[in-house]
Amino acid sequence: MPPARAAAVQALLVHRFPDAVPQHSWSRGTISTGVTALDAILPDGGYQRGRLAVWSPGTGTAALLRSTCLRVVAEGERSAWIDISRSIIGACWQEGPLLIRPDTPVAGLRAAEEQARSGGFALVALEGADPDTTAMVRLSRAAHEGGSALVLITHTTSLASLRLASRPLPTEYTWRRSPLGEPSVVAAVKLRVEARASGWFAATELAIPVWYDEMRLAPDYSFPDRRGSRPR
Repeated sequence: MPPARAAAVQALLVHRFPDAVPQHSWSRGTISTGVTALDAILPDGGYQRGRLAVWSPGTGTAALLRSTCLRVVAEGERSAWIDISRSIIGACWQEGPLLIRPDTPVAGLRAAEEQARSGGFALVALEGADPDTTAMVRLSRAAHEGGSALVLITHTTSLASLRLASRPLPTEYTWRRSPLGEPSVVAAVKLRVEARASGWFAATELAIPVWYDEMRLAPDYSFPDRRGSRPR
């Protein structure tokens, strides 16, 4: 579709259905991660709209990406988190982004593809699948067509325009002290985050707090909590 005609269609949709299309749905730009040190190492200062990015599974990966989902919603756009691994439990999930919990990895990949292509989400995150090459092609194409920033937590890196990895620095833990002054629990951990793109490499170190869920209950009563017992 010619650019002028696409702009006319966008204007018509915004006029007739003002809540159907986010303000930046068809624009090309970036989405800030919400972490200044992390934005500084990304090629365009954030996740690129219309592109596919991958995070290698590691310490702090999901926490950093979830905070970006919350930031997107706080700024008036939509974000979605597709939880194939069923890792969202208890109070670790904060309302705002759309949470999708598919029954199978295939259903999760299809959900990510449809959400990214819809144009209704500025950011779509997928956790718990390692797509094959064909699936990565479909996901990359969907992100391009819908203008969404699509970020996968996966070991698969093919076709990704941006590749990120994080690892903890063993000597850089912050401990919460007991009344006797001894280390009790970890309060924060420092991560080394590396970003790679075509002709690009940058790295930074940043500290993130460690949060503990005392209840440890799954939001869906059909699933056991972390202690292995089913609620009755």
